[in-house]
This record gives sequence, C-alpha cells and structure tokens, in this order.
Amino acid sequence: MDEIDELLTRGVDKIYPSKEALEKLLRSGKKLRLYQGFDPSGIQLHIGHMTGLMKLRQFQELGHHVIFLIGDGTGQAGDPSGKTRTREKFLTNRQLRRNAKNYVIQAGKIVKFSGKNAAEILYNGDWLNKLSLMDILNISENFSLQYLEERDMYVERKKSGSEINFREFMYPLLQGYDSVAMKVDLELGGSDQTFNMLAGRKLVRAMLKKEKFVMTTPLLTDSSGKKIGKTEGNVIALTALPNDLYGMVMSLPDDVIVKSFEYITDVPMEDIKRFRDDLSSGKNPMQYKKLLAFTLTKMLNSEDDAQKAEDYFEATFQKKDMTGDIPTININVSENLTVKDTLMKINVSDSASEIKRLINAGAVEIDGKKYTDPQQKISLKNGMIVKAGKHKFVKLLVANKAIDPGS
Repeated sequence: MDEIDELLTRGVDKIYPSKEALEKLLRSGKKLRLYQGFDPSGIQLHIGHMTGLMKLRQFQELGHHVIFLIGDGTGQAGDPSGKTRTREKFLTNRQLRRNAKNYVIQAGKIVKFSGKNAAEILYNGDWLNKLSLMDILNISENFSLQYLEERDMYVERKKSGSEINFREFMYPLLQGYDSVAMKVDLELGGSDQTFNMLAGRKLVRAMLKKEKFVMTTPLLTDSSGKKIGKTEGNVIALTALPNDLYGMVMSLPDDVIVKSFEYITDVPMEDIKRFRDDLSSGKNPMQYKKLLAFTLTKMLNSEDDAQKAEDYFEATFQKKDMTGDIPTININVSENLTVKDTLMKINVSDSASEIKRLINAGAVEIDGKKYTDPQQKISLKNGMIVKAGKHKFVKLLVANKAIDPGS
C-alpha cells in the first residue's frame, strides 16, 4: 500500500463521485485545494475529531493545500445533522467565534499551521454574513423542496411529528456555499455530514462549472453505535492532561480499540491487522488498550508525558495503590465553595457545563463521598482527595485559615 492507497482507504467511508476518479486525479500529480469545517458549538475538540484531522494531515504531507474552516457562519443556522428535534437555542456569531478561540491550538497537535505547506485558517462567517438577498436566492434556486426534504433525519422527524425549523433547513445550502466561496476541489467530513457535503458538490457544479470531490470518514463509534469522544459526560479533549487522557482512553469499550488505531493514529496498518487477529482469537485486550492510550497520549503531548501517564495508571489503578503519586493542588479559599466551583478551581475542565454533567452523572467523589448536586457547599480541608470520573484524582492543599484546615 503506497501513500495514495492509504490516503484513499484508511479511515475513509465513501468517496464521491468515486475512489477511482479521485485516485486518477491524485496520481496525475495535481495538488488539490481541500477543506474540512469544524462547527464551534462547543469550546473543545475531542478524539472523535481526530479522524478528520489525521486525514487532513495526510493530504498536507502529500503537498495538497489544506483549509481548516471554522464554521462561525453556518453555526448560526445550527447544524441539524444527527438531531431528532430542533435545537432550543441558536448561537450568535460572537459566541461561536469565542468558542473557537483555541481551536487552532488544539488542532495544531495534529495539523501543521506553520512552516512549509501550512494549513490555511478561514472563518465562513466572513462570507456568509455578507450574502445579500439576491445571493441567497441565487443559491436557493439550485435546490428543490423535494431534494431537501429527502434528507433521512427530516423524513424521521415528519414521521414522528417533530418540527423542522426552516433555519436548520437552510444549513445544507450555507455549508454548500462554502465550497463555492473557497473554490475547493474536495471536501472532507464525517459520514453524518454526507448530505451537507453533497449539497456543496451540487452547488460547485452549478455555480463554478467544475468537479468537487467529497470524502466521508467513518464515525468513531462502539458496537452499539454510540459516538466515541465523550465519556461520563466529560469530553475526551485533545487538550486533556496526560494522566486524564490516558485514563479516559483506558475506559473506552474494547470494541473500539482496532478502529481507534486505524482512524486516529499513524500506527502501520500491518501492525493493526495483527492486533485485530490477536483480539479476534481471544487475546486479552489490555495490552492493546494500553498501547492505544500510550500512543494517543504521546501524539497529543510527548513520549515522556505518555510514559509518566502509563506509570501513574499502573500504580494507581492496576496495582490499586491509592497512596501512590496523586498530584496535589494548592487551593486558596475564603469561604466554603460549591462542588462545581471546587472542580473549576482545580481545573477538572475549562467548561462549567461539562463539570455540571460530570457531577450530575455521579462521577465526582470528595473524600469517598459522592456528590450529585453542583451547588452543594463543601468545607474544604487539607488532604482531601477529589475523584472526578474514573481516572482523575487530586489531593487538596487548602491555604486559607478562614477554612478549617483539618489535621
């Protein structure tokens, strides 16, 4: 398998109009202009995004022009992909840009944004928010009501009697126009974005009179179809601390090990095939899950961080050694804090909503007591052990005399 073969098969679901047509173009030596869009409805990219980011990096390494598009324009319409009902709240352009503030730093762990053949960063709000009424009418005339209504999720909503908001209905047209505005040759995205990306293919053909390829990537899911990327209400973020990242990967279902190696690492395919054969024959998955956790922690941090995270995991969980090297955090307080504020102070997550979900899921314990009310007040004492999720442990060093320091 050469580089182009791997580009067209590894972590790929479908290619439109065909794999053969795209392969012919790539082997001709033509350098493509391509993009993937990222909707900043949240503040963190997680390991579910890595399938696309790894594919972007492959194109980049082969000399193609990669665009990292932040969807602060389309995000205002609210992507209905995968949603069984209309969302209750739509974000503003300002909120979306604020959410995307650190997207490039996060994606930069995989995609190259500086140096030779650096990826270009664009925001689709820069052109979508400038469209005139006539522009929107000209875009819309390329689609029939029947074409848009055929989308699977809309068919299901109609069957169930759920509302289809016209604001969402416009989303494929807006995403489709991105391909026209950027004059791309190819769009990359998850398989759940197929309808939106094919809308762009239709618009490029109509408005630019050229071909646009679409490459869909498979979603990272377990055997039940549940998306991987969040666990216990907590995102497995690309920026997670090494110990946390390693531990959260270790908590993933066994049936995603091989897919994760294939989609979101650069481990050679011949090794992955061997892993698959071993697991199919009943071999204990632990060594492969630890290798996956080590590989991802190394990719997103460093080899030294990965080794320390593995050592911590083995000492704390495999050997059940709770007296081991639990990190300590100094915390300055002048009054009793809520559970939510305590977790914010010790940097369990940058997102208050993620912390609330973690607490509501019953995944937070302080000195062995489970807390499910984010607003419950705690009298913090020296030496308290905070457990957030399955694998994050922190010992508190309380520094203010206004709170009883304990013994």
